[in-house]
Amino acid sequence: MFSCKGNLTVKWWSSTSKKQWEEQRNLLLQKIDPNLKFDVEVFPDSLLQEISGFGGSISEKGWLGLSTLPEIKREHILSDLFDPNNSLKLNLCLIPVGADKYALNYYSLDDSINDYSLEYFNIDRDKKTLIPFLKSAIHYQKHLKIWASPSTPPAWMKTNQHYACLSDKNNGLKRTLQGKEGVNQIQTNDTVFLSYAKYFSKYIKDYEKEDISIYGIYVQNEYNSCYSTPSCIWTIHALRNFIGNYLFPQFEKNKINTEVWFGIIDRPFIGDIDSIMAEIIFKKNIKGFGFQKSGKEIIAQSNLRYPEMQLMQIESETGDGLNEWSSAEQLFQLIKYYFNSGVNSYIYGNMIINKLSKTDKFQNSLITIKTDNNVVFNPEFYLIKHFSYFIKPGSHRVIVKGPYSDVLAFVTPNDDLVIITANSSDMPKLLRFKIKNKMIETVLPKNSFNSFLYYNAI
Repeated sequence: MFSCKGNLTVKWWSSTSKKQWEEQRNLLLQKIDPNLKFDVEVFPDSLLQEISGFGGSISEKGWLGLSTLPEIKREHILSDLFDPNNSLKLNLCLIPVGADKYALNYYSLDDSINDYSLEYFNIDRDKKTLIPFLKSAIHYQKHLKIWASPSTPPAWMKTNQHYACLSDKNNGLKRTLQGKEGVNQIQTNDTVFLSYAKYFSKYIKDYEKEDISIYGIYVQNEYNSCYSTPSCIWTIHALRNFIGNYLFPQFEKNKINTEVWFGIIDRPFIGDIDSIMAEIIFKKNIKGFGFQKSGKEIIAQSNLRYPEMQLMQIESETGDGLNEWSSAEQLFQLIKYYFNSGVNSYIYGNMIINKLSKTDKFQNSLITIKTDNNVVFNPEFYLIKHFSYFIKPGSHRVIVKGPYSDVLAFVTPNDDLVIITANSSDMPKLLRFKIKNKMIETVLPKNSFNSFLYYNAI
C-alpha cells in the first residue's frame, strides 16, 4: 500500500522548446494545508492496467539513414533509443513483413508469381536492412519484444496483382484496379490462404535462424485502408476465415509460439472485434488487439468488453514532418487518451526519418537524420522520454482527479510514483498535487512537459 514513506523530496524534470530534459530543483513533500485547493489528486493505491512498455516502428529507410552515419553517432542513437540505462529505454518494436511505405521500393518475401509452394521464399533482403537494425537494437535491449505486420501480401496473392491499393502517378497501378473499402483485395480462395499461412510460418522460422524471435503477428496493417503505398483491404469475414481456419492450424502444425494479435484496427468498428471474439478458437488464441488512427475510438469499449486482452496503440497521428513543439503537445493529448482508455503499450510510428530520402518529409519522427553530420532529436523524442524513461514494464496506471486534467500517474514495480503532466499554455502554471496526506506545490514552465518522481514511495 502507498504510504508516503521514504524520501521527503520529489525529483522533477522538465522540457520546453528551448531546454529539453532539464532537471529542476527537488520539490518538498509538505503537510496538507486545509486552506488550499488542489489542482490534482493522485490515488497511488488505485492500480489500473499494467503497462507492458513503449516502442517504435523500424523501417528500411530508417536503417538507410543510420547507415550513412559515422559508427559513433549511429551507436549513440541506438543507445538513446533502446539501452535500458539510457534515454527512451524502448522495449517493444513493430517491423514490416515485406514492403511498407518506408521500404526502399516494392518487395515481398516471395515475388515469384504463383509460387504457392513458396519454393522461392527468402528473407535475403531483410538480412541487409531490417535484421541489422533489429540486431543493433537487441545489442542494447536484450529483451526486445518484436511484433511484425505486413502492409500487403505478395502482389500475386491480390486481386489487382499490385502492392498498392490506390492509384497515383508514381506507383503504376491502373485506376480501374484500385481497391475499395469493404471489398477484399486479398484473394480469398483455399490455395492462396494455405500458401499465405505458410508464408507467415516460414517468416517466423527464418527469423529464428537469425536469432531473432518474433513475439507477435498482426495479419494486416490497417486492413480497412486503401493507400497508394503498399496496402491491402480485408473484410472482417476474410480475416476471421484466414486466421481461424488457416493461420492457427499452420502455427500449431509447425509448433510456432509467436502470439497472434487482432488488427491493426484502423476504424471505430467494435463489431469487428465482437465478430472475432464470438468464437471460442479466437478467445483462446488471440492475445491482444492493436489500434491505429480512428481505431482509437473503441479502445475504452474494447477494454470493457474484453478485459483479458492486451491493448496496444500503434502509430499516433503522424504529423506534417515539421516536428514543431505544438505537434508534441498534441501527441501528449493523444497519449493521455490512449492510457486513460486502457492501453497496456504504446508504439510510436517511424522512429527515424532520413531526410536524404525526399519522400519522407510529411511525417514527424523521434529523430531526423539530415546529413551525416546533422542529427536532430525532435520534440516528440523528449515527450516520449518523459514517459518511457520512468515507466518500466510492470508499472500500473493509477487514478488522478481534479480540475487540472493534463496529468497521468503510474506506480512502478520499484514502488516509485511517477507523475507526468503538460502545460500547453503560453504562461507558467501554478499546480498543487495532493498525494494522500502530503502535497507538492510547483510552477510548471510555459509550454512544457514535466515528470515528477517520488522514489521508494510505497
